[in-house]
Amino acid sequence: MIFSRKRADEARDNGILDAEETPSAPDRGPYDVSEAPDAPRLDLGSLQIPAVPDVEVRVQADPQGVIQQVVLVHGQNALQLGVFAAPRSEGIWAEVREEIRQSLVNDGATAQEVEGERGPELRARVGTPDGPTDLRFVGIDGPRWMVRGVFQGAAATDPAAAGPLAACLDGLVVDRGQEAKPVREPLPLRLPREVAEQQAADQQEV
Repeated sequence: MIFSRKRADEARDNGILDAEETPSAPDRGPYDVSEAPDAPRLDLGSLQIPAVPDVEVRVQADPQGVIQQVVLVHGQNALQLGVFAAPRSEGIWAEVREEIRQSLVNDGATAQEVEGERGPELRARVGTPDGPTDLRFVGIDGPRWMVRGVFQGAAATDPAAAGPLAACLDGLVVDRGQEAKPVREPLPLRLPREVAEQQAADQQEV
């Protein structure tokens, strides 16, 4: 399923504070919902995706509208997004990054940790049926959550090529919720209600 920019432009955040009310808010995201500036975004529950020109939001969802995968696409570049619960006291990206690196190496891929614009990131080359593919893993620790992004395409080896996809990451909003969750548990993602209802109606017609 692909969301057009028009649909994203029509999606607005709920419960977002004005920038004037949050003087300590960071200059860029991913933002926590409590400190995010107001802007048009596509509300997928725990993640709210900013409307960026020429970026497609592709999701895979089950019949109940629960999302299994979110991928942003711009030209030949892609950014897969995930958001996970984290403890209040510390971030988890350092530990998760090492586990990803070890898993890649065990599978025969090459993986190297480098210092990126957002701190340590992981760059890897993996084998696929279509040949070697480069991946770049970035992680951002927030208050009780962590966002993980995986860049593909030229953006995997050249961060400057990420362009609009980097802008999406900068404008991302996380709505963690207040309920207790196990550390590293994926936070729930759902299709907007009207989209889920339309999808269910389409399936009934098949």
